[in-house]
Amino acid sequence: MTVTEDTSAWRVLQRVVLPSPDQTDTVSLYADAGSANGIRLRENDELARTPKQPEEKLQMFSSGGREAHFADLLGRHSMRVRSGEQVSFGTYFNAFPASYWRRWTSVRDIRLVVKTSGSGNISVYKSNARGSVQRVDGKHVEGSAVSEFELSLKPFGDGGWYWFDLAGSSGELVLDHAEWEGLSQVSGPGQVTLQITTMNKPEFCLNNARILSENLDVLKDVKEILIVDQGTNQVEDQDGFAGIDSALGGKLRVINQANLGGSGGFARGMYESVENGSDYVLLLDDDIVIEPESILRLLTFADHCRKPSIIGGHMFDLYNRSVLHTFGEVVNPHRIVPAQPHADMDVRHDFSIANLRQTAWLHRRVDVDYNGWWMCLIPTKVIREIGLSLPLFIKWDDAEYGLRAREAGYSTVSLPGAAVWHVSWTDKDDLVGWQAYFHARNRMITTLIHSPYKKGGRVLRESVQDDVKHLVSMQYFTEHGRIEALKDVLKGPDVLHASLGSKLPEINALKASYSDAQLRENVDDFPTPKIGRGPIGGAPIGMPSKKELVPWGIRTVAKQLVTTPGAESLERPQGFLAHRDNRWFRLAHYDSVVVSNAEGTGASWYRRDPKKLKAMLTEATGLHMRIFREWERLAEQYREALPELTSLEAWKRTFDANPGAGK
Repeated sequence: MTVTEDTSAWRVLQRVVLPSPDQTDTVSLYADAGSANGIRLRENDELARTPKQPEEKLQMFSSGGREAHFADLLGRHSMRVRSGEQVSFGTYFNAFPASYWRRWTSVRDIRLVVKTSGSGNISVYKSNARGSVQRVDGKHVEGSAVSEFELSLKPFGDGGWYWFDLAGSSGELVLDHAEWEGLSQVSGPGQVTLQITTMNKPEFCLNNARILSENLDVLKDVKEILIVDQGTNQVEDQDGFAGIDSALGGKLRVINQANLGGSGGFARGMYESVENGSDYVLLLDDDIVIEPESILRLLTFADHCRKPSIIGGHMFDLYNRSVLHTFGEVVNPHRIVPAQPHADMDVRHDFSIANLRQTAWLHRRVDVDYNGWWMCLIPTKVIREIGLSLPLFIKWDDAEYGLRAREAGYSTVSLPGAAVWHVSWTDKDDLVGWQAYFHARNRMITTLIHSPYKKGGRVLRESVQDDVKHLVSMQYFTEHGRIEALKDVLKGPDVLHASLGSKLPEINALKASYSDAQLRENVDDFPTPKIGRGPIGGAPIGMPSKKELVPWGIRTVAKQLVTTPGAESLERPQGFLAHRDNRWFRLAHYDSVVVSNAEGTGASWYRRDPKKLKAMLTEATGLHMRIFREWERLAEQYREALPELTSLEAWKRTFDANPGAGK
């Protein structure tokens, strides 16, 4: 990327794009029927000034609840508007996120260029941070026409979007293509390495490679597509790989290495992007479906940023594709908890129910602490300065990197209009099972490095509370992993690289000792529960209030320590619990229960054991007390080791020591 000093030119910032033929369930993200009417403040100015909640001050105007006709989509950039109908492009993928360009780039003047054929009207709208809608321009068109609308980004300091609507008049109106252009001094795009980390999910990888091969125009500035394959069911062995490889014109490269987790795979992508001279690396998860236009949008935005910045895409639900799982995430500094939605946003917004124009919080710019590595573009300049991922295997690597970048002066932007579809966290439960080890260890390490509070704020206290919750829930395998995590934190940073390839097998080897870790495919594989042996009354059990939480915990732990489960509960479960009911305050009332997993693929038998509870609670409490006493020493140790742990040289040694099977 280079910048000319004395010339500016109009350059494409964002193209209007439409869903591919196999994405009928995503039309509402690209175009919808109806007017631009969205949120309107009530006319009473006094009421509008009253400091009430936004939902109390605003009225909602429906767009009619209709999706655009799928049959009218003529291609990735072209669409028909029927006579007498109106289609709005004030949607997630096609509205222009003006406030983000205003905040992070030097672009101040843009223009909308719309090429149409037929008869109808073009109307241009904008919103502000409150979501109020204003018509700013428009024109009537006949025949083949190219319409240009020059617009300013200056009023978008806190939020707001631009978009346009099309209306067919006496005959149909066809959108041939449309682009948002910016008056820019950026004379050349940067080069990006597009990297996918995978572990035994070759179908997803091949599908995304196929999508890219069918959208070669988005790859013009991609130096190479790199798949880091850490599995045994390898991508190169799949039917169709050779054809897709050929279609990508030599840009695809596969590196096989041992399973070093997500952090090891993404670190390899970072490393290779620096080595091959790329300006950026774009990290992608394997179990996603990509919107390929997002690649251009992330790269173009990053090129125009005033300072090098990490630019991430959003995540939609893979199984409910009109649902936006998260619009921006922050890390609570007192708790060091990731995946926390920004205070101004709602989680799991469904665009098929309420479009962009009807949803107030989507119009306020959301500033984030980090972006998940399901889709995240990182400048290699940042990598050279602050290093690669911490060797954490999985969990917390993306959040920690965002915090580390911010401390070095580099911001993260979650850019609207760039996204992937990914399995949402509601369909996973990675706080139970083998992943609990990595959650507990990596949260503690991240806190030691980055917490601004004495003794890490609330993290140690909440960690003890989590131990109690898992133990009264009879999740002994999970708790064993958490105990091992605390032990490894105390060993210091020197073991992190060495344990990357060995820790997961060690954790999994513990499963054989715990019935709660034994997954069976069918609930009929377990003995049938005897009626009336579960919690008295069988009514749903609610969570204790904050006031009652500590007394409840003391009573529950004491009861589980001094009472022996009946012999019958060891032979037959007291009931079955669906995953959504698998909550600690319910499980604590059972001696024996079968619980299904989040994926719906099986169930496990939880059985209460007072001896395990006593031994594990004693050990976990002692380890927390030791970490509390040694907090300052450990924090200094991890902070001092950070540059070496994340260096290219340290990761190269790890890569060399953990080769894959190869070909």
